Amino acid sequence: MIRLKAVGYLLAFVTPALMPFAIWLLARGVLSADLATWFPLFFLFVLLPLADYLIGADASNPDEIEAERLQLRSWYRLLTLACLPIQLILVFWSAAQFSALPLTAVGKLGWLLSQGVVSGVLAINVAHELIHKSGRLEPWAGGLLLCTVNYFGFKIEHLRGHHVHVSTPHDASSAPLGSQVYTFVPQALWRNTQNAWRLEADRLRRLGVGVLHWRNEMLIWSAVTLVLGGLIYAYAGAAGLAFFFAQGLIAAMTLEVINYVEHYGLERRALDNGHYERTTHLHSWNSNYLLTNLMLFQLQRHSDHHETARRRYQSLRHYDASPQLPGGYAAMFLLALVPPLWKRVIDPRVQTFRARQLAAVG
Repeated sequence: MIRLKAVGYLLAFVTPALMPFAIWLLARGVLSADLATWFPLFFLFVLLPLADYLIGADASNPDEIEAERLQLRSWYRLLTLACLPIQLILVFWSAAQFSALPLTAVGKLGWLLSQGVVSGVLAINVAHELIHKSGRLEPWAGGLLLCTVNYFGFKIEHLRGHHVHVSTPHDASSAPLGSQVYTFVPQALWRNTQNAWRLEADRLRRLGVGVLHWRNEMLIWSAVTLVLGGLIYAYAGAAGLAFFFAQGLIAAMTLEVINYVEHYGLERRALDNGHYERTTHLHSWNSNYLLTNLMLFQLQRHSDHHETARRRYQSLRHYDASPQLPGGYAAMFLLALVPPLWKRVIDPRVQTFRARQLAAVG
């Protein structure tokens, strides 16, 4: 079973393959240009949720002793690191396609949205895994991935902000009960970017250096992003450059919709000393739908991730006590975009979970 899952994580590379596959469908005359550019979204938000429900969930937990015996650790690490060159190639290629393809406005919008969502999955999701790791290689690979979507502040704010304040009013990426995604996302984008600059400035002051010091990560990643933009401009022109920054914004918006899903309505109790209870597997929504978990390097086991942030994706665990989503992230993403349906489905689950927690405490 462990070997099968180890191979199954190769499904993560289906997502970036959707973009060239769309062009293949166009070249073969299977779909018109405008329809082909929307195919990646059709796959991710229609075919994938259907497959999720057909295949079902997997709540089994990994056998760590057996995994060590099989010596698969390097394999798991290689899969995530391989996403960096793939994302770089894909963004450059996709920008060139955007400039060169004879598309109508509908087709260009489809290509832009498709690449933005694919980048959200391939760049931000994988960066999220990498930036939590020790050493230099993986966190820096994660930072470079985030530069491909111009959301590099996530590396700082996520580690020093979100994981500290998750499920409290101080966290911009934790949506309170009753909030709706269309107000949450722009607020989260703005506040998280501000927080990243502030947190980095605070770190530098503690080191006794100025904000404009060369150690400022925000300045470093800004420079890297500008270099990427310049290279894309040279390769794909002004239209390609505009595409590069626009797909990054869509990728960041995709992330914040997922943040909305992951923490909606969940709260950590305020303690008498003014602090909040420790973050556990009770403060993030969990989903065990197997196919999407393989394609997202188990991001959906978010409950355990917040309890043990350095645990690698293949070792994340399921807890029966964690709040459970009624579908995989693709299905929940769509549900969140329709606030009345979202509240009708999720709000009762929040209330039931809160009542269960109160009963456990009381």
